Amino acid sequence: MDFEIIFVLLGLIGMLVALILDKMRPGIVLLSLVVVFMAAGIITPKQMVAGFSNRGMITVALLFLVSEGIRQSGALSTIVKKLLPEEKTTVAKAQLRLLPIVSAFSAFLNNTPVVVIFAPIVKNWAKKIGLSCTKFLIPLSYATILGGLCTLIGTSTNLVVHGMMIEKGLPGMKMFDLAFIGIPITVAGLAFIILTSKKLLPAERPDAFEDEEPDATTEKGQHIVEVVLASRFPGLKRKLNNFDFKRKYGAEVKEIRQGGQVITKNLGEVTLQQGDTLVLLADDAFTKTWGDSSVFLMMTNGKEIPIRTVPAWKKWTALALLLIMIIGATIGELPYFQERFPNVKMDMFFFAAVTAVVMAWLKIYPPKKYTKYISWDILITIACAFAISAAMEESGLAALIANFIKDVSGSLGAWGALALLYFVTLVITELITNNAAAALAFPLALETAQQFGVDPMPFFIAICIAASAGFATPIGYQTNLIVQGAGNYKFTDFTKIGIPMDLIVMAISITLIPLIWPFVPA
Repeated sequence: MDFEIIFVLLGLIGMLVALILDKMRPGIVLLSLVVVFMAAGIITPKQMVAGFSNRGMITVALLFLVSEGIRQSGALSTIVKKLLPEEKTTVAKAQLRLLPIVSAFSAFLNNTPVVVIFAPIVKNWAKKIGLSCTKFLIPLSYATILGGLCTLIGTSTNLVVHGMMIEKGLPGMKMFDLAFIGIPITVAGLAFIILTSKKLLPAERPDAFEDEEPDATTEKGQHIVEVVLASRFPGLKRKLNNFDFKRKYGAEVKEIRQGGQVITKNLGEVTLQQGDTLVLLADDAFTKTWGDSSVFLMMTNGKEIPIRTVPAWKKWTALALLLIMIIGATIGELPYFQERFPNVKMDMFFFAAVTAVVMAWLKIYPPKKYTKYISWDILITIACAFAISAAMEESGLAALIANFIKDVSGSLGAWGALALLYFVTLVITELITNNAAAALAFPLALETAQQFGVDPMPFFIAICIAASAGFATPIGYQTNLIVQGAGNYKFTDFTKIGIPMDLIVMAISITLIPLIWPFVPA
């Protein structure tokens, strides 16, 4: 191996360690590595910033605004409340009514806002009807992940791979290309959840604070409120003692759920992290002030969180715009429309841009605050991932690993290489952010296909699925982190049901992908 290969390999190992240890936000970790590669001359400044102008990356940003518009319109809240039965029912029946609809919405909206909207409603409903919320919150997260596998816009990971394909001069993916594999996976996954979650998921665990101080919730008109810390929470990476939470928010922290642990003692020494769930003692003023802010990802207190009144026309307009965007992006790339409008590329980028702008002018989301609704860390992560992918190719590391994959596959040929690449991508995505996992796997997929002299499409599909199939750990997907604290789950609660889910999805994927996208000569 020459110096550049060793240098890039060591850089990637360092990046993985930093991401696993959660020393900094993923975006700054990847940006640091990209700067190092540029300074070493492995990539050019142009290659370093190329990802920031990629259509896939910008489409992700636009879809954040579209998702926020749908969230703020209140349309999803209205729908989910109608889905949940008011009378006594079983866990399986309630899941059967709820989860397919969740997956359907998640196929076209960012997974995080779907969970943020649905989780408090489901948790409050479960408590009211006498069912354990622990039987619903992990399934809710998994349903959004499954739905995201069905369309190009279902998850940002798909758009990352799509953008990289276009950058390489390939045609990219159409809106429903992934549906051929995503729908069978979703059906099988939901069936597994409904049939097994009652046994595999734990019974509800009461709040430790409630057990110790049962009367505290009624003291001075205060009650328990649970909040999940968002990336914009100003006290992240700081000890609670060094961040005057009570003065800033008018609420007292009584319990912290972090990494599957419930902490009630020495709270001041706890370093706050994104995704932590804080159990607070607060009054109604707290929920009115902070219930719809970007400081907290999610909030629940056993009753409806006050939200601003939204006119009915905004709900229906938001849903109509979403439908137009989906239909438009689906039919816009048909030969008929390409011939009629040769100067306009009516793809997802086009319709997402139009939809986001129309929603802003109609004030479906507050246009003056639009920057708050975009996850810049995710965008920086995606943009830097393009540069890291380029470094892997330029150094020769991608070709070296692809050759190794070919040798290991042996007599199994391209199918064995597909299975191995899927497994490696899956392991990486369970440890770090899914977008980074897809970006690291993309050059390997391209080089592996070239090694076998076949069309790279089946390998691209495989890494799309594998990079998003983060079921086995709470850190595998952001939605898992959100529900972990809300449901008071332990790490092992995810592994018990998540590992079988990973295996089911993997088995279906490596079986069906070569049948749907054969290994035809390139």
